[in-house]
Amino acid sequence: MEAGGVAHFGWPYSVERMNKKYTGKCLCGGVTYVAEAEPVIVAQCHCEVCRRLSGTGHTVGAMFPASAVSVHGRLSEFRYVSDRRSEVTKAFCPTCGSPVYGKNTRAPDHITLTLGTMDDASGLDVEVVIFERDKAGWDQLGDSVVCFATQPDWTPEG
Repeated sequence: MEAGGVAHFGWPYSVERMNKKYTGKCLCGGVTYVAEAEPVIVAQCHCEVCRRLSGTGHTVGAMFPASAVSVHGRLSEFRYVSDRRSEVTKAFCPTCGSPVYGKNTRAPDHITLTLGTMDDASGLDVEVVIFERDKAGWDQLGDSVVCFATQPDWTPEG
């Protein structure tokens, strides 16, 4: 992280690819970011690390050229070595715990932003699912699941 709490992940990205801007923030708003490019890919991951990171069955992230992303605010990082022997870094807000991005030494010029932290991720559909073999059986919706547009007025008593 550079002085002043701003991280730049490379040289400015080419102007012709800067037609779209994605912004986002953590839950408390202490970390914000801007990605000024189209994502390389949008992936849903069911590996054990991503399940534990999200606290649910998977994560969904959009990978961008690192040079197109600026992150502002204080971050904490967790690093580990993957099964393929690359170092993976997961960055999150130290105040609210929101996962903000991930990096992998196998793709050093890229950064994956979590879709759940984006202000508007419309149009970013999952293009690939990875570690599908590790998908939890409960991480799916059946046709009989009741859905509500918002929080329902329901109490355990009735």
